[in-house]
Amino acid sequence: QVQLVESGGGLVQAGDSLRLSCAVSGRTFSYGAMAWFRRAPGREREFVASISQSGSTSNYADSVKGRFTISRGNAKNTMYLQMNSLKPEDTAVYYCAARSGTQAMIATRLYDSWGQGTQVTVFS
Repeated sequence: QVQLVESGGGLVQAGDSLRLSCAVSGRTFSYGAMAWFRRAPGREREFVASISQSGSTSNYADSVKGRFTISRGNAKNTMYLQMNSLKPEDTAVYYCAARSGTQAMIATRLYDSWGQGTQVTVFS
């Protein structure tokens, strides 16, 4: 497994932007695709975006498509989520996840390494 640490969350106004980062350490050779998930108060954890090991393929939830962009750093040990035009319904704890497979998947159960999460709060 790898260790994942998220950063970049905060309190912002609707329409603002934030960039989340996920730093990867440990057995970095053992992981492939990565993803962001989020959990809003009183709701189940939901998929936000995923990216393949190579960075060439990405998937997005319909609710964030066109506003959020997932990317990987040049050294492949960092992942980002650029969030633009934030809405109050984006308020949640955002989690970074990694899996050993190379393909970008959307199911929670396919990811075996998780970060502790970073809080994003959007007020209107």
